[in-house]
Amino acid sequence: MSISNDDLYKLVNILLEETKQSAYDYLRFLAIGNVRPDWDEIMKMEPDDIPLSAEEKKQLQSNNNKFMSLEDAIKGLNLQSTLNR
Repeated sequence: MSISNDDLYKLVNILLEETKQSAYDYLRFLAIGNVRPDWDEIMKMEPDDIPLSAEEKKQLQSNNNKFMSLEDAIKGLNLQSTLNR
């Protein structure tokens, strides 16, 4: 399916202001593709200016630095998993 640039521009132009950052991040992810910067490149990057959410601040201030595997998280949330099927 071929989508014209004009159709993409129209969609971007009607986005709500609060959704534009997510759209930008996703489009940037798609544009970059599978190319991921290595740690040296990451260390040279400027930090973003997006403030932490209340939940992120809470997690940083928590003394609970335990690792939880995906399997444990799925069990803890009573979700069904297709990981081992």
